[in-house]
Amino acid sequence: MSTVNIDKIDNLNLEFLNVADYEQLKHAMIDSYSNLPDSIWSKQQIKTLVDKFPEGQVVLKVNDEIVACALSIIVNYDDFRGHYTYEEVTGSYKFDTHDDEGDVLYGIEVFIKPQYRGMRLGRRLYDYRKELVENLNLRGIAFGGRIPGYHNYSKDHTPKQYIEKVRMKEINDPVLNFQLSNDFHVTRVLKNYLDEDAASKQYAVLLEWDNIYYTAPLKADDTKTVKSTVRLGLIQWQMRPYAGIEELMQQVEYFVDSLAAYRSDFALFPEYFNAPLMAAYNDKSVSEAIRELAKYTGMIRDRFSELSIKYNINIITGSMPEIIDGHLYNIGNLCRRDGTIEQYEKIHVTPDEQKVWGLSNGNKIQTFDTDCGKIGILICYDSEFPELSRIMAEDGMQMLFVPFLTDTQNAYARVRLCCQARAVENECYVAIAGSVGNLPAVENMDISYAQSAVFTPCDFAFPSNGVKAETTPNTEMILIADVDLDLLKELHHNGAVKNLKDRRHDLYSVSKKKEHESLKK
Repeated sequence: MSTVNIDKIDNLNLEFLNVADYEQLKHAMIDSYSNLPDSIWSKQQIKTLVDKFPEGQVVLKVNDEIVACALSIIVNYDDFRGHYTYEEVTGSYKFDTHDDEGDVLYGIEVFIKPQYRGMRLGRRLYDYRKELVENLNLRGIAFGGRIPGYHNYSKDHTPKQYIEKVRMKEINDPVLNFQLSNDFHVTRVLKNYLDEDAASKQYAVLLEWDNIYYTAPLKADDTKTVKSTVRLGLIQWQMRPYAGIEELMQQVEYFVDSLAAYRSDFALFPEYFNAPLMAAYNDKSVSEAIRELAKYTGMIRDRFSELSIKYNINIITGSMPEIIDGHLYNIGNLCRRDGTIEQYEKIHVTPDEQKVWGLSNGNKIQTFDTDCGKIGILICYDSEFPELSRIMAEDGMQMLFVPFLTDTQNAYARVRLCCQARAVENECYVAIAGSVGNLPAVENMDISYAQSAVFTPCDFAFPSNGVKAETTPNTEMILIADVDLDLLKELHHNGAVKNLKDRRHDLYSVSKKKEHESLKK
């Protein structure tokens, strides 16, 4: 614990190390390493570090006196994948291993004068390093950490056993505890890392911190980039009579044009948005009418693909009925703005869909790569089965799109509440879009109720209620919302809770029983 009277601290500053401060630095090192008298850096070594990499050498000063220091270099980490020593990684203490074009910040030194320990000064130094790594777009931080308590347990504990007991709080090692509490993770044990470290029995633990914002440099022929801020466009569709498919598609293009004008990356249409076309088949049974509607699906899909290219927007086409191999399914399409098309299927049809229309369940659970990240799509009732979105989350899904059609408020509430749960438990964004209005001329499609919305996880970086944006209930309109994918990375690693990381894989699992072929015409 600190033995310094905090009331006597007039200022505490983090500064770049200056060679002119070497004598102060030397005395601070002597105080900090009384048990390692030969671990004092020479003035020439400090000058070399400052000349090679000034941003990597920082000190904390209390009342203009150096009380803590962090020294580091940048290395090409692939050069140190195997076993290595402290002397080797520092280039025989000449720091020739520093490479401005390297990809990892390697920690050479962190020390704090004994009387100032317990004031969280080490956290300040590590926070600076993390910010530096993010600003320099490096992959992360690495260093060999001492385990000075190990000599007390070395007779009956291997280094691995010792590290595990420290992690489980069964053994107290203040140095390793500090590193673990600062989000560093142990990757392996380094033997004979630092010869003079008798307390650690010459062992060190290789500790790493990953920069979740790191972006690998583009190759010369790679023109693709993935956006970190994505603009979602949702259509809350009004069910109204249409004279035919051309009038319906005119309304579709109106909404696509509107969302594209705001530079949206995605346009999400509702489930069965084309149901008004069934009014032309009132002379047929309900099951026959929807099969007549299915005849339009291929044509509408092609038109959507044309619109996605024309307006430079990825379109999720809601859902439409389609007959495949003699069976009726509820399917939709992802029409990317590069012209490619992929199909998704409703896995769980509702009892009403099966009883009244004779729909069959789809079989394919999948995610889709887009120019804005990896997405999942679930049609309405599917959102009420958490296993589907969990499988997608394990495949890297960042955004889940849910086109839906509900007739009553309680039916809508089921979709909404389940989708909010999906956002929390899978640490992803969820966008839902539905239809509003009435279709008295279409049997089994009389009324619609919807409030489209974009949901988020519930943590400090997100809205406290998990609602990014939502429409006015039962009103035709569009909803546009920006979502930040980098916030999801931050949540995965540093959230108040970590729903994905904290799953008990030793106790339970969620997995697909078998792979199915996609439905094909």
